[in-house]
Amino acid sequence: MNKQFRLLIFAFLLFGVVDYAMAGETAYERQRNSLIDLIQADVRSTSYFLGKDALDEKVLQALRKVPRHEFVPEAQRPNAYLNRPLPIGHGQTISQPYIVAIMTDLLELDENSRVLEIGTGSAYQAAVLAEVAGSVYTIEIIEALADRAARDLKRLGYDKVQLRMGDGYYGWEEAAPFDAIMVTAAASHIPPPLIKQLKPGGRMIIPVGGRFAVQHLVLVNKDQENRITSRQLLPVRFVPLTGDR
Repeated sequence: MNKQFRLLIFAFLLFGVVDYAMAGETAYERQRNSLIDLIQADVRSTSYFLGKDALDEKVLQALRKVPRHEFVPEAQRPNAYLNRPLPIGHGQTISQPYIVAIMTDLLELDENSRVLEIGTGSAYQAAVLAEVAGSVYTIEIIEALADRAARDLKRLGYDKVQLRMGDGYYGWEEAAPFDAIMVTAAASHIPPPLIKQLKPGGRMIIPVGGRFAVQHLVLVNKDQENRITSRQLLPVRFVPLTGDR
């Protein structure tokens, strides 16, 4: 086999691999776009509870950009763009994309927002937050998940996300106050340390309820005089918030 023929074969194989990779990514993009259509339909069908029938365009752009398949275990990648939660190990899940979307949207973030997330899990939600907020602080209590999330965030270039392992019930006092706080595990009550770390004018979104009781997504507002109001939105089901308290 002469050298020129070998080079032609190499080029054919190389471009075949590139085309396959591009086709795979295009397939993921198509799946993401289809998922966003489903999420928007769900938002319209639950508009009575949410008080709105459409998501902010910034949130939609974040959902289009963040590769959910990169944040799930390899075995779950074929299911990455289904509109449902998926197991990520250690008894935890990556949240349903519809829930990720509405929780992000209800915080009303902008490029200057400083956000605290309790329950990093897979880090998918943290990545979505990073697309619309100025800085994201996230806490995970399970060491193996925290380690994996840190690696994935670094690998995918989410440098504005700061992660630490710890008990999220107590928040991140040295980084407070926060414009917004998101809790991605169900608590029996709204943790007082998180209320304290919320900036006047800030918002918190948190699922409240027991493991075997009805849980509701609750939107908490702190006004400029530090007065707290809350509103139940819709029933949800989350894994419980864990920690020593």
